[in-house]
Amino acid sequence: MVNDNSIVSKFEDAVAFVNNYTTPLPADLLLKLYAYYKIANQNNNNPGSTTPLINAFKANALFQAKDISKEEAMLNYIALVEKELKRS
Repeated sequence: MVNDNSIVSKFEDAVAFVNNYTTPLPADLLLKLYAYYKIANQNNNNPGSTTPLINAFKANALFQAKDISKEEAMLNYIALVEKELKRS
């Protein structure tokens, strides 16, 4: 359980930043963000795309990140956004 409100707040800010980002993002980056987001929100439901190939990529991204904690997922998501999207 994540008890550090600053991590949760930074994670929520990073999610909002991505949700409002208008430039198309590379598929590999989107898959990493997807996996970290799902783990951070403890949403272990199967990917819900109607396209089997997209589901396979999402399932693979989740599988690759499966051994990290909720807090690690939040921190990884924040770091990825700061590194890849908030570059000056």
